[in-house]
Amino acid sequence: MRIAVLKEQAAGETRVAASPETVKKFIALGATMAVEEGAGASASIADTAYREAGAEVVSAAGAVAGADIVLGVQAPDVMALTGAKPGAWVAAVFDPFAQRERVNAYAAAGFEALAMEFMPRITRAQSMDVLSSQSNLAGYKAVLAAANQYGRAFPMMMTAAGTVSAAKCFVMGVGVAGLQAIATARRLGAQVSATDVRSATREQILSLGAKPIFVESVAGIEGEGSGGYATEMSEEYQQAQAELVSSHIAKQDIVITTALIPGRAAPRLISDAQIATMKPGSVIFDLAVAQGGNVEGSVPDQVVEKHGVFIMGYANTPAHLAADASALYARNLFNFLSAFWDKEAGKPVLDEEIGDAVRLTRGGAVVSERLKG
Repeated sequence: MRIAVLKEQAAGETRVAASPETVKKFIALGATMAVEEGAGASASIADTAYREAGAEVVSAAGAVAGADIVLGVQAPDVMALTGAKPGAWVAAVFDPFAQRERVNAYAAAGFEALAMEFMPRITRAQSMDVLSSQSNLAGYKAVLAAANQYGRAFPMMMTAAGTVSAAKCFVMGVGVAGLQAIATARRLGAQVSATDVRSATREQILSLGAKPIFVESVAGIEGEGSGGYATEMSEEYQQAQAELVSSHIAKQDIVITTALIPGRAAPRLISDAQIATMKPGSVIFDLAVAQGGNVEGSVPDQVVEKHGVFIMGYANTPAHLAADASALYARNLFNFLSAFWDKEAGKPVLDEEIGDAVRLTRGGAVVSERLKG
């Protein structure tokens, strides 16, 4: 069983799909590990660290040659897999709804594409969930980046020269990223409030010491989709939420938006008119900017000033914490493959529940039910 780890080629991608720690663990299972030269450089992992862990460090072609499994952060182009065994597995993030042509190319080439972002949100798959591990870091980084852009202090400070008031931070969307954003803003000393379309998050917000801001006038809407994801709301709810946000957002110094709907463009949460009500110098960090943005006028990797408010967001937020993001992502991949490792066969054998959920292509065809609809 030969497992290849390639250097990421996507613009701005600094992560790597294996760490020296996971290389050792895969070798302990009986696998041979081949890592492309320089694959971990942008994540502060030297080639020597992979060699010391027992991996072969070779060229890209040398790593892929004869590979049974290829590990990636963002799925490589099919051409990069030339030399891999027929039917080889590729475990990576595929963005299959937006990159359907790539999925079709994998099917045509006979590779088995395993989309890590399709990992079901069930208890036994928690340690394999790349979206959660990366979103956790993204929520943390969003607050730090916003604090850096903000021209004032976060905590209340009482000094001989006078008192500095605490910043007011509003988190929109209380998934994994939102919860970490709340916790981070609280640790920095801000007054934090948060909202979500899922009423079940109220207790989570309170548990972190933040103030929940919820629509109370529209009954019977929970916003809870399958697997814990939010679903798109009715027009009635959206209108009520917009009115609530408009009155609350005008008082905020920092706003972090995190709302995403799988397979859909990010929902618009903040309009230009709402931005205009905010105080000059306020900061909005749009964590969904790469999927169309929650904020009108947000642009990936740019700080846009509108009405005196700074709007920002990274196209790839976890890549700004490359070392930790890589370590967690690599563990997700190891936890996934090792959970199904068949010692007698010397390879992983996926079950139906998780295997069918993440598998996009097999036997020359697109087999994912989520892509057939």
